[in-house]
Parts: sequence; structure tokens; C-alpha cells
Amino acid sequence: MDPRLKPLLWALTALLVGLLAGLLLRPHSAAPAPATVDAAAVADAALLALRDEGRIVPYSARYVAVVTARDSKLGLTASKTLSLPGTVRYGLDLTRLRRSDLAWDAPTRTLTVTLPPLELSGPAVEPAEAREQAEGGLVMALSGAEKALDDANRKAAAVDLLRQARAPAALAAARTAAMRLIAHGFALPLRAAAMPASCRPQVLSCAVSTRSG
Repeated sequence: MDPRLKPLLWALTALLVGLLAGLLLRPHSAAPAPATVDAAAVADAALLALRDEGRIVPYSARYVAVVTARDSKLGLTASKTLSLPGTVRYGLDLTRLRRSDLAWDAPTRTLTVTLPPLELSGPAVEPAEAREQAEGGLVMALSGAEKALDDANRKAAAVDLLRQARAPAALAAARTAAMRLIAHGFALPLRAAAMPASCRPQVLSCAVSTRSG
């Protein structure tokens, strides 16, 4: 089991027990009908538990940027190449989930969940693992351009790391991880209520926002 689900499961279990107890203890007529569980009510309870988790990070990925900065003086060129790894986190703000994002289809027993956009944070670079290669040391020494080249490379590397993180394949992997995690969060309480059901989360919005940090 994904360890990120453990706190969700405790909350979902508590809500589910309360829901079932309310259904079983309510007054019955002389010939009570078998107690049934309202799928929408179970999904609402799961929604509240998930919202309490706030912002989660269902996926993160490590990328490596390789960039080169150059400076020319008096017909001579100096260059520095930087290889810099960095990690980008793909967050999901569960407080943005609303009841309108849930759709229960009784005939197919399928719960469709529309997730909010993913939020990219970072990149968190790893300077200790950076690698540099320089050419034209004499030009840099005479012109004092080394600091400018280093600054240009660091900025270009950060841009390139985010570019890689926004690539279609990377975003698809992040969305898949987010959907799988949230699917478990809704499907488990439905199954615990003796309601075999599939949970089909989907992302209708392709928007991706960026957070600093």
C-alpha cells in the first residue's frame, strides 16, 4: 500500500463507520428493509477526508539540465558548460476539490472525479552534483566574465529544468500518479461499504500552474 494513503485511510474509515452506524441505528418500521448505503454519501465522506489533507505531492521527478554560456572578447571566446540536476514536485491542492467534481453513475457503479490542475514547485537544484567544463580561461581571467557566465548558466539551467518538467510525457506521468492516488482514496471506502465500484478520476483541465520553492 502506498504510505501516502495511510493517514487518508484512518480518516476515511472513521467517517465510514459513522455513516454506517447512522444508517443501522436509525428507527425502523416493523418490517424493516435491508439497510443500504448511499454511494453519494460515502463519496462525500471521502471527499471531506481528502480535502483535510490539503496540498499533497503525488509525484516528483529528477531532471538534468545541460547549458552553455559564452563570452567573446577581441576575437577570442570563453565558454562554460554546466550540468545541473534538479527535482520538480507536482503538487495537488485537495482543498480545491468540490462536490461538483464528483459524478456517480449508478448503472455502471463508477465514480468519476475531476481533479484540480497540478502545481509545479521548484526546481530544487543539487549544487553538490553539478558539473562544469570551461574553455578560454585566459579570456575569462582578462575580462572577468566568469561570474557572468556562471549566473547565465544557473538561470538557463532553471529554465531548462522546468521546460523538461512541463514536457507532455512528464505531465502525463504526474497526472497518472495523481489519479491513481486519488482513485484509491475514493474506491477503498466504497468497497469497505460492500459496494464494489470502480473509481475513474480524470483531469479535464490541462492547466498547470507554477509555484516557487
